[in-house]
Amino acid sequence: MRERIERMVPAGVMQELFYPQYQTEIKLHREWVSTTKPLFPGYLICDTADPRTVQQYLLRMDNFARVLSQDGRFVPLAKEETQLIGSFTNRGDRVVPMSEALKDGDQVVVTAGPLLGHEALIKTINRRKSTAFLELDLCGRRVTTRVGLAVLSKEQRVMRNHRRAIA
Repeated sequence: MRERIERMVPAGVMQELFYPQYQTEIKLHREWVSTTKPLFPGYLICDTADPRTVQQYLLRMDNFARVLSQDGRFVPLAKEETQLIGSFTNRGDRVVPMSEALKDGDQVVVTAGPLLGHEALIKTINRRKSTAFLELDLCGRRVTTRVGLAVLSKEQRVMRNHRRAIA
């Protein structure tokens, strides 16, 4: 879909169009494999100064694609939302890297990655799927999304670092 929109809308109208994703690990044939999944399923984010022109081009497409609007007014991302996405990703590479955390008793402490310093956004953690569920405001709505989070015991962290040093 992103490629279709980029072909349809003139280059000067959009600064960037991206499908935000997050990196996580899944267990496949007894090995952990890195993979990417959508951060906000069904949403593309467009950096533009002229949403009305983008909307006009999207209406010409056969596929369903619209600019978010509420009561006839376009809904831009708030400054805090763009700062959060910008702090988790880099322009041109909009994949949130996987964070690491240590399990210390009942407490989970983020030690590395983009979630470091944003622990308050974490609502729940699924250790089996290496994901953390974040709750944040997006376009005026409360949205729950996932990001990659490897929660390791101290022993697992030592073993992982040892394997990386060997490789």
